[in-house]
Amino acid sequence: MPTYPMLEYLWIVPLLPLLGAAVNGLFGAKWPNKFVNIVAIGSTGLSFLGALEAVREFFESGQKLFHKEFFTWIAAGNFRAGFDLQMDQLTVVMVLVVTGVGWLIHIYATGYMAHEGGYYRFFSYLNLFMFFMLILVLAANYVLLFVGWEGVGLSSYLLIGFYFLRKSAADAGKKAFIVNRIGDFGFMLGMFLLFRAFHTLDFQAIFTSSTLQGWPVELSGHLGTLTFACLLIFMGACGKSAQLPLYVWLPDAMEGPTPVSALIHAATMVTAGVYVVARSHILFTHAPTAMLVVAIVGCATAFFAATIGLVQTDIKKVLAYSTVSQLGYMFLACGVGAFSAGIFHLMTHAFFKALLFLAAGSVIHGMGGEQDMSRMGGLSKKIRWTFGTMLVATFAITGIPFFAGFFSKDAILFAAFQSPTGGTILYAFGLLTALLTAFYMFRLIFLTFGGKPRFDEHKVHVHESPWSMLGPLVILAVLSTIGGWFALPAFFQGPDYFANFLGPVFGGHESAEAAGEIAAHQLELILAGVAVGAALIGLGVAYWLYLKRPGKADGLAHSLKPAYTTLLNKYYVDELYAAVVVRPLLWISTNVLWKAADVAGIDGAVNGIADGARAIGDGVRHTQSGNTRSYAVWVVVGAIVIIAVIFFWPSGGKPVLGMVH
Repeated sequence: MPTYPMLEYLWIVPLLPLLGAAVNGLFGAKWPNKFVNIVAIGSTGLSFLGALEAVREFFESGQKLFHKEFFTWIAAGNFRAGFDLQMDQLTVVMVLVVTGVGWLIHIYATGYMAHEGGYYRFFSYLNLFMFFMLILVLAANYVLLFVGWEGVGLSSYLLIGFYFLRKSAADAGKKAFIVNRIGDFGFMLGMFLLFRAFHTLDFQAIFTSSTLQGWPVELSGHLGTLTFACLLIFMGACGKSAQLPLYVWLPDAMEGPTPVSALIHAATMVTAGVYVVARSHILFTHAPTAMLVVAIVGCATAFFAATIGLVQTDIKKVLAYSTVSQLGYMFLACGVGAFSAGIFHLMTHAFFKALLFLAAGSVIHGMGGEQDMSRMGGLSKKIRWTFGTMLVATFAITGIPFFAGFFSKDAILFAAFQSPTGGTILYAFGLLTALLTAFYMFRLIFLTFGGKPRFDEHKVHVHESPWSMLGPLVILAVLSTIGGWFALPAFFQGPDYFANFLGPVFGGHESAEAAGEIAAHQLELILAGVAVGAALIGLGVAYWLYLKRPGKADGLAHSLKPAYTTLLNKYYVDELYAAVVVRPLLWISTNVLWKAADVAGIDGAVNGIADGARAIGDGVRHTQSGNTRSYAVWVVVGAIVIIAVIFFWPSGGKPVLGMVH
């Protein structure tokens, strides 16, 4: 009987980055950068190799679900939460994305962060981030998943606020941490509801339980236990994956170093919410109301964030709002039941969004730290490798055939169009978002690389990045080109390999060939052509405004100043939150909880008792005069008081003395 050692010791995959974090955190301060690099890259590289071996063994074992209980972590009555790991088809996709893309980002960071202070600390945090994300995707129960869930929140706080001496960075880290705690509160309530219903939080125990199998589908408009549980889990997902209304932390996360932005946006934290919804798909399919909410929120977020991205001038901020928008696409797919399409877009997005952020970092590196696109221009001939790879990523995200994003976005729009509940509206907004995406992404390309330089070439000496940074860009460019070809046969009415691979997790996939519906396939081709047309329109408008007629964009912004100002200020959502939530909470905290309750109430009572005791003690202390005559007088007074009490204290009409014998 064959043995599968890597699966049996699956805990090694997350353990290696944890060891790297511990070693660099404890000893890295005294090491040169090259030793820190060996530990950081070596631990994540070995983790990637371990993941590859585990995946190979998974395929060799017949792609059967692997689940192992390593040890019991929490036991209380009938409740058990163990350090249990599992691997199925969904885990395969996630663990390869996390370890593979994460490893490339680590390599890139050695060049980008080479001259930064706190070098060892940065890589310790980065390794820690990898550890918690791997725990999240390998966990076999909601409790262990929640450990990874909270861990990536902690790691993001540390990495976003890495430049902690800069107030904006420290504030951004705190903002990310606090906003995510709001979502996580909902996630915990969702877990409590699931435990109340199923008496366990183990995935397989819930998903295959007779209770769930016999649970009726909670029809639209019916808010039952599963609907509430799914909505609460989705609340947590909105925090982690930056969906309305909890998206506000993600754009500010750009205060962290660019490799952090790439890791958070592409391979780890923001994909966690999509993963949890997909992992809980059986629960969501029993709650159509929750599914509809997921689809609406995803579609609204995709469009909303895309409109903000139209006018931003900070190159990283454009990509940040792009991430929020693309995550909306993933939730739209999950909301209409196309879970495999959502995970497919998660994978392709990991490739091209990591490439976009790392290429943006290469631009910033070459420009000496400049991030404002209005002060760039003409860079295509100065940093050719960066330009070429970023152009590939732009083709992918805008859905140009046959780059990676074309296939995954096409699958989502087609699924949205076919949705029986509001499908036409969801598709229309998804299509409009695709047009806006093409516009703001090619606007970024033209402002950054096209036209004439808008900077002082005597002061800014633009230079290409080292190969420690360019190497990962080239690899990611290849993946952004061919990463969607798993679905290439489906485009020509063949099998959809990716969807079929995830079939055992999501309950099978009906391809156009299996369904025998040529008309449906033709409809998909038509919709794909419409989406490509929308992308080309966005490209054309961006070309006309920023290359052909470069002054036209400023004139258009001036003529539409109210709308332009609103978008530039991000719909004033942060200001609204500050007015409605932050400042009232600060006032209540300061004036009610601190000054009234704490200082006047608790401290007043405690200090008042202490002051009273001190005053009594001060009065009594004056009786200790050392004068014998004074003491004799007090003895006589005391005796008189005692005699008066004995003789005259009322007790049933008789003197107290009469009761004493």
